[in-house]
Amino acid sequence: METGVKKLYEVMFLIDSAEAAKDWDGIIELVTKMLNKIDAQIITLKKWDERPLAYSIKRCSRGTYILAYFKADGRKITELERDVLLSERVMRALILRTEHLTEEDVIKLAAAKAPPVPVAVDDTVAQNAPAAAGTEVADNPEQQV
Repeated sequence: METGVKKLYEVMFLIDSAEAAKDWDGIIELVTKMLNKIDAQIITLKKWDERPLAYSIKRCSRGTYILAYFKADGRKITELERDVLLSERVMRALILRTEHLTEEDVIKLAAAKAPPVPVAVDDTVAQNAPAAAGTEVADNPEQQV
């Protein structure tokens, strides 16, 4: 059987914070099993953050995010998506192909101590959020680069 070229992917899993606090090792084992099932080469796997959700998902108001970078055959990503949908412990997952990063960049990002910058959900949040150090926010969105 022919194997495809393994490409670099990023996946963000959303887990109920209460369940993550109760059984963290079990959650990491579940995520690792899902990735190993598709013959993924895991580069990094770590807890990203724990935050309140914008709306309840499965009656949960807080979520723990797990960020993983891995290499896998693109034809197996649908299998991972199906496993996420069938899982009772994973609330959501977002899988992206990371064409702009190399494996070395991912390792550097994983080693960095600074937490990732949150992404604004809507314009009101973006306007009320302080600008990052050394950057300016234009009044007109068309002026932003």
